[in-house]
Amino acid sequence: MGLIFVVTALLKFGRHSLLTAAVLLAYGCGSAPEDAAASAMGGRGGPVPVITAPVVETAFSDAFSALGSVRASEAVEIRARISSVVTSIHFADGQQVAKGALLVQLDDREIAAELAVAEAALQKVSSQYDRSASLRQTQVVSEAELEELAADVKKAEADVAAARARLDHCSIDAPIAGIVGLRNVSPGGLVGPDMIITTLDDTRTVKLQFAIPETFLAAVSQGMQVAASTAVYPDESFSGIVTSIDSRIDPATRSIKVVASIPNPDSRLKPGMFMTVDLQRSRDSVLLIPEQALAPRAGRQYVFVVSDAVATEHEVSLGVRAPGVVEITDGLQAGDQVIIEGIQKVRSGSAVSIQQSDGL
Repeated sequence: MGLIFVVTALLKFGRHSLLTAAVLLAYGCGSAPEDAAASAMGGRGGPVPVITAPVVETAFSDAFSALGSVRASEAVEIRARISSVVTSIHFADGQQVAKGALLVQLDDREIAAELAVAEAALQKVSSQYDRSASLRQTQVVSEAELEELAADVKKAEADVAAARARLDHCSIDAPIAGIVGLRNVSPGGLVGPDMIITTLDDTRTVKLQFAIPETFLAAVSQGMQVAASTAVYPDESFSGIVTSIDSRIDPATRSIKVVASIPNPDSRLKPGMFMTVDLQRSRDSVLLIPEQALAPRAGRQYVFVVSDAVATEHEVSLGVRAPGVVEITDGLQAGDQVIIEGIQKVRSGSAVSIQQSDGL
């Protein structure tokens, strides 16, 4: 009956009603509802076949390698505090010296003469003060004159102390125990405060300075053990302990400086040497998914979660990455099924059929 109605309408209204007649014909045959259902199922081909993997909650160890630089535990540049001529040198290049050992002797004749003059002046004003103090009881010397003489004595004592200090500066001693470097002066040469005579390093224990990301800050503490290696000794590992952590994080690199002390009794580790430090941090209840489940877009990360045969897009926040997996810090829960294959064919709300489900 419906077909007869359509044909009659077509004859009555002409070609302009052809499209309307086709729609009515399709409706009369019942095909429109079936096409709508097929569209809801993900297209004419039905649900989109996908492969999923579960979000796994597990323990995880973060590994990080940092490149550090070796420094001496104590390092000093040996300089003269006064300008004078070198008269003798009392060390050899690379020699181990004790604290207080004489390294360089400078010409001290002029300063020794100044000290003698200052000591003579002190003796003179001291004698004057002693005589005036004895006469003060007889009122021959006033109190003001006695106070002036006392001030002269203090000034003369200060002049003597200054001359003795300058004389001491002519003898350059080792301020710490350590190994001296190469000497840059010779006997007879003129030195001054601007010239480095040599260097002195205490390398019985060395300091290894390196930087770690701020995400590892909670995993590092003073006293913890570290292991370091160097290309100079590729088959050896050097153990040490963290002795200090910087109080500030670098805002440009989001890293923080750490210093570890490493025993160096044989002096094989030299200041300036590069070493690699391996750090690990163990954490519980870390959510991991396969890295191939990520669908980046416009600087953000998304995944498709399958529930009741329907895919839903979720924005996620990422943590650390490891080969093949990535940490999810927000946006998913343990046990969620995420699509790892077929992502390109899926849109949020698409019907899907799971072909298989794999773990990490």
